[in-house]
Amino acid sequence: MSADWLHEAGIGEERAILVSGGRILSARVCWGEKVRPGLVAQARLVTRHAGSRRGVVRFDDGAEALVDQLPREATEGVSLTVRVTRAAIAERGRTKLPVVRPAPGEDPRPAPSLREELEATGASVKSVAITGRAFADNGWDELAEQAVTGEIAFAGGSIIVSPTPAMTLIDIDGTLPPLKLALSAVDVIADALHRLDIGGSVGIDFPTLHEKKDRQHVDKALGDALIDWQGERTAMNGFGFVHLVSRLERASLVARYTRFPVAAAARALLRNAERVSEPGALLLTAHPRVLAAILPIWETELASRTGRTIRRKEDPALALSGGFAQGVPL
Repeated sequence: MSADWLHEAGIGEERAILVSGGRILSARVCWGEKVRPGLVAQARLVTRHAGSRRGVVRFDDGAEALVDQLPREATEGVSLTVRVTRAAIAERGRTKLPVVRPAPGEDPRPAPSLREELEATGASVKSVAITGRAFADNGWDELAEQAVTGEIAFAGGSIIVSPTPAMTLIDIDGTLPPLKLALSAVDVIADALHRLDIGGSVGIDFPTLHEKKDRQHVDKALGDALIDWQGERTAMNGFGFVHLVSRLERASLVARYTRFPVAAAARALLRNAERVSEPGALLLTAHPRVLAAILPIWETELASRTGRTIRRKEDPALALSGGFAQGVPL
């Protein structure tokens, strides 16, 4: 069965899903950050670590990034053309700076849009309307909930995906016997890596399996499930731990949504507001923090897209994700 990328250009957020048979196979989200992979720009070298090819550069707008593979002659204060290879990764309590590399001879250019990134891989991308149901009909709401909570249930158990400063950890819990629980989780984990756009260092904590043949059984099943995944993995150790490593370019959906729940809720509210069919002004009702996160430029764009007057109503009793939009008399 063929798979196709669907793309939505929302306010403050681009979304794309690879779908087949009414199910999301992979997903990507972009919040329009300026410093993200593909950006080529001038930056000043503000720090060079002694005895290494690494340092810190600063862009004209003040944003900083880690730089690697510096030429020997590059000294602090020099201006360099650099290309971003990894976006900033926000974690609990801190944010990892973006990563760049010198790009001598390349012309400055902005980072590609999410759609442009996908099309550059040769993928066919179809634009769908925010007001349609393409994303909802293929399971976007369920996927977004999984990204917010980090929990994915399956028959007899569940996995919990937890971003940490060192790696993304995947824990398995359930009532099945250890071997059966581990095997039942394998396909769920493989799907989660794609569906939640998880890259970088990933640790999987399987139930402890005392028999080597059982661990080898799970290793084989995991290898089969990850046949289309690009990266390296270790064999399961005696404590049930498996380590995966792949290229890291951006924050996963679960890292983004758990680190910035207010920002995610604000974008979701704007998306829902565009789909209101009731006539009149658009009333956005949400927790005060969510309404405060809606930038004036976003509200202006919502008014332009819908042709409506926008009103706000704060409700501190609502959960962050409980905001809603409706048409009200002018």
